[in-house]
Amino acid sequence: MSVVPGAHRLVPELEARRHLLAGYASFAELPDEVNARWKAPFGPPEAWDLTVVATTVAGPHGPVPVRVYAPPTPAPPGGRPCLVWMHGGAFAWGDLDMPEAHEVARGVAGRAGAVVVSVDYRLCPVPRELGGSGDDRLDEHGRPVCFPVPQDDCAAVLDTVRADPARFGVDPARVAMGGASAGAALAAGVTVRACEQGRPPWQCLLVYPLLHPGVPEPDAELAQALAAAPAALTFPPAMSEAIDRAMLGGGRETATPYAYAGLSEDLSTFPPTYVENNELDAFRASGHRFAGQLRAAGVDVVEVTRPGVPHGHLDLVGFAPAAATLDALAGRLAAH
Repeated sequence: MSVVPGAHRLVPELEARRHLLAGYASFAELPDEVNARWKAPFGPPEAWDLTVVATTVAGPHGPVPVRVYAPPTPAPPGGRPCLVWMHGGAFAWGDLDMPEAHEVARGVAGRAGAVVVSVDYRLCPVPRELGGSGDDRLDEHGRPVCFPVPQDDCAAVLDTVRADPARFGVDPARVAMGGASAGAALAAGVTVRACEQGRPPWQCLLVYPLLHPGVPEPDAELAQALAAAPAALTFPPAMSEAIDRAMLGGGRETATPYAYAGLSEDLSTFPPTYVENNELDAFRASGHRFAGQLRAAGVDVVEVTRPGVPHGHLDLVGFAPAAATLDALAGRLAAH
């Protein structure tokens, strides 16, 4: 395991904004204007010369919108490496325009000379406990979207990219799955399914992932790190439970490895995996546990901890730690 040591302090750029979060107990309490100021760009977006094409792929619940990012030059013989990428947002928020989707896709495609397919999977309803109606997003049968609908959407994209590589200009043997937060849960769950079908993706790239139902209890070191972070950046148990219930469509006892890969009893066929946790993030306990499960199963896994940042740093534009993460993701696509 490669762990970058930290001092349980926010990086200076975020520490300068700590005052914005005073008095809030979780991110769900943040007014829109406060959240906007917290996430205000730290610098301009990166400049990349890419072609960006919006299209759809067929899925079992209807068309799945995707956005394909690629270098503007013709693909080399055999195609480019590819990353199928899922943004985060607690399974209920987010879109293809958020930095965790758009800027990540641009940054990885540009750095690696790769194709990134960003997936607009169907979102689950926002839980009532977090200000939603609980039934505002329906599937094709008129029921609230829940597992396995988002997972099916993402699996359909992986299957389509590998079945029709010429359409995307990719090498079908070099298609990776990846995501951040809830998107990482989707990427890992789809990977478990693909492994059981005998067709694991090339590799799996998971950034600040949640891979178990419920956030695992932190160890003493992580508890100290969380105590040093603003309360507004934490995930209280009630919030985690509400998110799980909305995604699963029931209690946590209904979870399967296709929803949370950490429940898998056999990970021996999982592909080479990169797990990046954030130092000041409760989800670090889940990413660290899953990395340990992979190592125990004999899987090639690289685990790092990004120092001085809380959950969600890829959603910050012009942020140096986010650029460092994109360097790491692109390096995986370019080097393997």
